[in-house]
Amino acid sequence: MDTDLAIRASGLTRVFDKKVAVDNVDLAIKQGEIYGFLGPNGAGKSTTIRMLVTLLSPTNGNAWVMGHSIHDDATKVRLSIGVALQDVALDEQQTGAELVRLQGRLYGLSSEEVSRRLAYLREIIDIGDALDRRIKTYSGGMKRRLDLAAALVHNPTVLFLDEPTAGLDPVSRMRVWEEIRKLNKELGVTIFLTTQYLEEADHLVDRVGIISQGRIVAEGTPAELKRKIGEDLVIIQTQNDVESVVAELRNVPKVGRIEARGKEIAIASADGSKIIGSVAVALHQAGIQVEQLTLRTPNLDDVFLEVTGNRMQKNNNHQGVKP
Repeated sequence: MDTDLAIRASGLTRVFDKKVAVDNVDLAIKQGEIYGFLGPNGAGKSTTIRMLVTLLSPTNGNAWVMGHSIHDDATKVRLSIGVALQDVALDEQQTGAELVRLQGRLYGLSSEEVSRRLAYLREIIDIGDALDRRIKTYSGGMKRRLDLAAALVHNPTVLFLDEPTAGLDPVSRMRVWEEIRKLNKELGVTIFLTTQYLEEADHLVDRVGIISQGRIVAEGTPAELKRKIGEDLVIIQTQNDVESVVAELRNVPKVGRIEARGKEIAIASADGSKIIGSVAVALHQAGIQVEQLTLRTPNLDDVFLEVTGNRMQKNNNHQGVKP
C-alpha cells in the first residue's frame, strides 16, 4: 500500500436493480491533494462518494482511506474523514454552535475538546458570530460553511464534499472556494469533491477525474486535459478579402494551421497568447481592418465533449465565474 495515498480505490462498482451506477472505478489520490470528480447529474459522482465514506457498500471492488479498508475498517475510515453531503437535513431551531457541538460529541470528543475546536473553527471558517444564531436565519452560503465546520470538528485528515456549491449564487460560491483552498493550503487537508461546474473543477482542483455513465473517462490536471485535446485558436473577423489576410498571416512567426470560414479566420497555435500580439501588429501594419480578434483556449467542456461525445455546458448555469 502506497503510504502517500489518502484515497485508493480498485474496481469500485455499484449496481442498483441491474443498473450499473459506478463501473469499475480506480482511484489514487495523494495526501494533500484537492481532487475533483466532474460530471453531469446521474454520472455516478454521489454514489462513488457515498461508497468512499462507508454510507453505501460497493457491489464489487474495494477502497482504502488513509490505509483503512471501507470493507474491513469502516469505523477507522469514519474517524479519519469529514463529510459534507448534499441536502443534509439541519435542525433550523438549533444554533450553528449547537450543531457543531453535537457533531463533536458524536465523534467522542469531550466538552472541553469541542469548545477548543469550536473556537478554532470560528477563525478558520468564515462564520464567526453566526454560529450563535439559529440556523433558520442562515443564507445558503452560510449553511454550506456550517456544513464545513461540522465536518471538521474532529480534525479529519480527509474531507469529502459532495457538490459543495450547488445552488449557490456566484459570490457565495467564490467564498466557499476560498474556504476549501484555505483548508487545503493551511491545514493540509486532503479534499475529494464532486462537481458539475466546469469552472469549479478548472480553478479549484489539483487533479480532475471526468466521470460519465459510472466510468472515469479522463483524468489529470485541468491544464493537462486541455492540452491533450487541441491547440489554442486565434479568431479574426474582418471585412477585408480573406485570401489577402491569410497571405499576411503566413508571414507571422509561430503561426500554425490557418482556416478561413467566410469572413472569419482561425489560426491554430500551441500557445495562442504568445502570437495574438504579433498577429494584431501584422494586420494593423498591412492596413487590414479587424472587426474582432479573440483568443479561444480549450476548456473542460471541450475535454468532456472529446471523451464522451456530449457537452456538459448545458448542465452549468453559472458560467463565467472567476475565482
